Amino acid sequence: MTDNASIKLGNHDYAVMSGTVGPDVIDIRKLYADTGMFTYDPGFTSTASCESALTYIDGDEGVLLHRGYPIGQLAEESSFMEVSYLLLNGELPSAKELHDFTHTITRHTMLHEQLATFYRGFRRDAHPMAVMCGVVGALSAFYHDSTDINDPHQRMIASHRLIAKMPTIAAMAYKYAAGQPFLYPDNSLSYTGNFLRMTFGVPAEPYEVNPVVEKALDRIFILHADHEQNASTSTVRLAGSSGANPFACIAAGIACLWGPAHGGANEAALNMLREIGTPDRIPEFIARAKDKNDPFRLMGFGHRVYKNYDPRATVMQQTVREVFDALKVNDPVFDVALQLEHMALNDPYFIDKKLFPNVDFYSGVILSAIGFPTTMFTALFALARTVGWVAQWNEMISDPAQKIGRPRQLYTGPTQRDYVPLDKR
Repeated sequence: MTDNASIKLGNHDYAVMSGTVGPDVIDIRKLYADTGMFTYDPGFTSTASCESALTYIDGDEGVLLHRGYPIGQLAEESSFMEVSYLLLNGELPSAKELHDFTHTITRHTMLHEQLATFYRGFRRDAHPMAVMCGVVGALSAFYHDSTDINDPHQRMIASHRLIAKMPTIAAMAYKYAAGQPFLYPDNSLSYTGNFLRMTFGVPAEPYEVNPVVEKALDRIFILHADHEQNASTSTVRLAGSSGANPFACIAAGIACLWGPAHGGANEAALNMLREIGTPDRIPEFIARAKDKNDPFRLMGFGHRVYKNYDPRATVMQQTVREVFDALKVNDPVFDVALQLEHMALNDPYFIDKKLFPNVDFYSGVILSAIGFPTTMFTALFALARTVGWVAQWNEMISDPAQKIGRPRQLYTGPTQRDYVPLDKR
């Protein structure tokens, strides 16, 4: 919506637009045509690239809402399938709507059989994210009936397929690296339970899903489902703005998420805990973190967006303990995590700087306790974030104001000069 206020630059007025909540924005779409100038905003940290009704973040207050619902309530009371429906459709489902949606997703979990051969083209030691990028991008070669982005029905089929097949793709990446046979999906299990079985089950033995582990992983999926216009989501939208098919767009998002500054934070946090090693060494590393001349940083503390407590971490605090108790975890790394959390939360230095544990700190130790190798952490992030990506992609395609993305630049290279022949250089 557009407010009555405006910003004046020279002889030109620019409207101030207001959303339902959050900062106002200045509509500068005509700035270049009016003035011949661009804005300069490296990283786009002060630029609203789109309108969206999906997710709202207030980093100063530690607020994260999906379609208006606080993330804490969704993680405690809801399920990943219910949150997926909410993000895609705008409202929480009725019991029948949730049943029908879950049934639809369940019936799309199988992969085309030829894709098993595709996996065998990768080296055994290939990173799971490399495999995920390749396989998801290849889906467009198998599902031609859902690549017409101008058909809302085909867009929804593609969205369902991506959400449904991502656990199968991720589990197969794990199995391939481990040299174990692939397991077909079991439609009698929940979305998360089915993923656990496909990952850790073996054909010769029945697999029983641990309900505590299932709930914990479902929460992790919920907490990672969407996070506004972050780097990978913006990548999906930018790729989609060109008219690329949905499978290619999600593959682009996976590639962006692979970066250690984005999806690799929980792996970095766990590696830090392993470096600390034992609880008695925590004071040494805390002292190093406070030393401005020491490059060491506590990974998993603080957040680029949240200047207060990460609301997702609140849910994970209790989940860590539930998983540790259920699996009878006995590992110094997990003792380090719990004691480091306690010391940081009670240290005036961290309190003053608001360096609280974030979701990556907790999710890394939980995933490790469940049995996932660190190489799978970002793949699980991609699995969960797929629903946010497809919801954002659908919203973008449906927006008549959306144009192909074309950021501009501040050019600092040479001015025009004449070519010098090779023999005169």
